[in-house]
Amino acid sequence: MLAVIRHGAAVVVAALTIAAAANAQSLSPAQQRIVVAEKALGSNKTVDGYNELALAFARRARETADGTNYDRADEAIDASLKLSPDNLEALKMRAWVLLGRHEFARALELAVALNKRNADDLLIYGFLTDANAELGRYKEAEDACQWMLDLRPGNIPALTRAAYLRELFGDIEGAVELMNAAYDRTPPSEIEDRAWILTQIGHLAIIAGRIDDAERVLTDALALFPDYHYALANLAKVRSAQKRHGDAVTLLRRRYDAAPHPENLYELAEALTRAGRSSEATTAYRDFETKAKAESAGVDNANRELVFYYADRAKRPAEALQIAELEIGRRQDVYTQAAYAWALHANGRAREAREQIERALAVGVRDPEVLARASAITKDRR
Repeated sequence: MLAVIRHGAAVVVAALTIAAAANAQSLSPAQQRIVVAEKALGSNKTVDGYNELALAFARRARETADGTNYDRADEAIDASLKLSPDNLEALKMRAWVLLGRHEFARALELAVALNKRNADDLLIYGFLTDANAELGRYKEAEDACQWMLDLRPGNIPALTRAAYLRELFGDIEGAVELMNAAYDRTPPSEIEDRAWILTQIGHLAIIAGRIDDAERVLTDALALFPDYHYALANLAKVRSAQKRHGDAVTLLRRRYDAAPHPENLYELAEALTRAGRSSEATTAYRDFETKAKAESAGVDNANRELVFYYADRAKRPAEALQIAELEIGRRQDVYTQAAYAWALHANGRAREAREQIERALAVGVRDPEVLARASAITKDRR
């Protein structure tokens, strides 16, 4: 079109340039990566191009909690492997996608194989850390994370993973220190990464009971990345702690609108209950049960929330235990152990429940909800 424009051509070009820049600024970091990668692939289909596109979609999945981005990442990985079967970067991206989809056992199997192939790859040790931690294999997770730190001291992926392990082991202040170090090393241009780290710092402040600090840092996260679903969820916890239950509902509704997953609906239903909006809560709980049951057989599920719903709200303890047994057969992380203990407790199996919650607490976890349920379980001397 520009070729046939004579009068005012410079003005038209300038206007288009300004419009393109404005549009780019409205895109998230991951969206910008997607645009660049797709444009590059449009003229030259390369292995590196498809790997970059897969990475961009995986990052977009974290930004939005929209699992269809993992589907798009998988398509790019398949295209990369078609061009170069068994190329390492594509297989690493596959491990990333498996973790994002909560296919932790498969992710671990792949990460172990990749680690044997390349024992000095930092990101592969990150995958080993993540998969082992999610499966409750904490010694193995700790060892893999230490390898990351040994390979490249002070690297950001290792710092954030080490912080998560510190949290699980009960060292909240150590976790905060590591997250702050990661934040200081993260470039200002990586706004979603910085918002995610701020959200984790806010989460840790909530666990430590520093509600004012949590409010401040979570507000900063949302200023940096508006409507960020992780930050909305944690700021809602702050509002609940402040007895501002109506505000918590508003935040969790915004979060569910952005990331409509069953576990997010469950937290919204709980907030509606605390706000005294019982009719809305009943509807939300009913919708949650329907959605959660539909995906309970899959690995990416809301089974822990379903256990609590059946045990506490629906008063159907046998169903709570059935779901808990299904999930504990897949993974033995502290949160799944705590949910299983609660299901045993709801079914009157007090001794087994105490034994199970003691295993979870032995890791060191200080999550307030876990501790509250543990207190009720240990008091039950049936």
